Amino acid sequence: MSDPTRDKAARLLKKRGSVSSLSSQEFKVKSKDSMSTTSYADEPGSAGDGSRPAVFLENTYQLGPTRRFPVGHVNLILKDVLTTYLQEEKYEAELSRQMAKTLSEVVKARVKDLLIPRYKIIVLVHIGQVGGQSLLIGSRCLWDPTNDTVSSYAFQNSSLFALASVFGVYCE
Repeated sequence: MSDPTRDKAARLLKKRGSVSSLSSQEFKVKSKDSMSTTSYADEPGSAGDGSRPAVFLENTYQLGPTRRFPVGHVNLILKDVLTTYLQEEKYEAELSRQMAKTLSEVVKARVKDLLIPRYKIIVLVHIGQVGGQSLLIGSRCLWDPTNDTVSSYAFQNSSLFALASVFGVYCE
């Protein structure tokens, strides 16, 4: 199809309100010898998003876990990660915040590698300076004692302490 014919067809389809191959998010670039068109129809918010069929999921009616949360394995993961990352570290207030985030992401990734089905994994890591003080850390949530569980490990070297907790909450 020649260029004037293509332009005329595009204008006609736009007047009708039809979806054409030339969407409203297209850009045309003209040079001496050729014309190129770039379309962004795959971006979110384009006209084609409503055309996907809805996905309907069936209920499983499963009220309990098929496999319990492995507290022993998670304790080993916590011990390994905290000792590996913090064995030679000195306490620095500025770096402790980033280190706590990094440790929680590493622990969460290692626990998710265990492929525990239908458990939501929540990881909390606290890092502080050793100075003879005492610290009490508590947590509260809506809890099902038959399916939900927690695993924690405390680490301490000469200048810092760390407490990591992994909560396994069963999602029905």
